[in-house]
Amino acid sequence: MAQPDTVTRILDTAEVLFAERGFAETSLRNITSKAKVNLAAVNYHFGSKKSLIQAVFARYLDPFTERFHRALDELEARHARDGSRIPLEELLETMARTVLEVPAERDSLKVFMRLLGLAYSQAQGHLRGYIQSQYGDAFNRFIELVRLATPELPDAERFWRLHFILGSVIFTLSGLDALRDIAEHDYGERVSVHELVQKLRPVVVAAMQAPLPVGEG
Repeated sequence: MAQPDTVTRILDTAEVLFAERGFAETSLRNITSKAKVNLAAVNYHFGSKKSLIQAVFARYLDPFTERFHRALDELEARHARDGSRIPLEELLETMARTVLEVPAERDSLKVFMRLLGLAYSQAQGHLRGYIQSQYGDAFNRFIELVRLATPELPDAERFWRLHFILGSVIFTLSGLDALRDIAEHDYGERVSVHELVQKLRPVVVAAMQAPLPVGEG
């Protein structure tokens, strides 16, 4: 049992420190000190800081992509029976539901969201390449289904809107506690995570369905 306990302790510590400080600002010594392990243990189990970063993402993205493919399979099969196109709302709802399911198992939604934000804002070449090679199929599949659901959008416009939406979702869910505190204190609303997602849903759908800017299209 000692080996799995050591690996789990290193990963638990690393993901929290990466989410709080960023990749560059978090050293292996920071991680080993807080995890109460020696540097040799990190080198033995992971080999390098790059591999440790990848392992942290894999803990979330492996189960996420497996669930997401399964959810998209079910969605496509259901609409194939009546020959209908999958609506944008259902695609976004499926993505949101799957995003919530995986970190909910470990009560770490905020950490997951902050790590996703770092993957965009601080991702070095090795991490971008790793995510694309290991998980690109799932995200490319989703983007293709969104393309079919929004044929009126040029590809470049769809790209921008999807990334604006992703930024909004990451900001909202990574600051979940603060937003819920404000809602309760200022407006008397007690909001669960799922209720918050329902509030976010019409905003992101409207963003994808908004008219093209003047002069485009």
